[in-house]
Amino acid sequence: MTISDGINRVTRHVPAGAIYIVCAVPAVALLFGAFWGRLGVDPIRTLEHELGHWGLRLVIAALFVSPLRRWAGINLIKFRRALGLMAFFYVLLHLLVWLVLDMGLRLDLIWKDILKRPYITIGMFAFTLMLPLAATSNNQSVKRMGAAAWKQLQKLVYPAALAAGVHFILVVKAWPPEPMVYLAIIVTLLGLRLIPPPRRVAG
Repeated sequence: MTISDGINRVTRHVPAGAIYIVCAVPAVALLFGAFWGRLGVDPIRTLEHELGHWGLRLVIAALFVSPLRRWAGINLIKFRRALGLMAFFYVLLHLLVWLVLDMGLRLDLIWKDILKRPYITIGMFAFTLMLPLAATSNNQSVKRMGAAAWKQLQKLVYPAALAAGVHFILVVKAWPPEPMVYLAIIVTLLGLRLIPPPRRVAG
């Protein structure tokens, strides 16, 4: 038995719903940290940034699913929808913290920042691309749209992921390694989709 076979055997018995529980843990921890005053001197900024970081991490995790199956034979497809939805959940919380706690729902200031600050413009672009992905992540949408059209729509995750990676780099306003590594991983995962997987030799 190969390593991939062993992983597939274990994950076959793990319900997809478990992903929602596991992925919710950081959000709960952050909310408790905010409530108890453990997020530092600028809790709103810390909460906003950490929620965004987790959203990006989960987007990357969802992008890993297809290359793992194609290149390593590890089948985690049943978890991809949950990863994508939880990524959207974190991005939505990230946006809400900015809109409500940071900007105080001042629509004039919000619109001004969207137009003036490139990192916010790109971040809103990424969120806009994720909206139809989250809205159609259900079996009813697949049936209504048809599998082919639904798969084409899901490809919006590619520009959304790239935009999210660029957004992260622009937010930090410097060149630290972490956002560069995230963007490099995203570009690599998208690039792997353009390369035919190796043929498996029967035997």
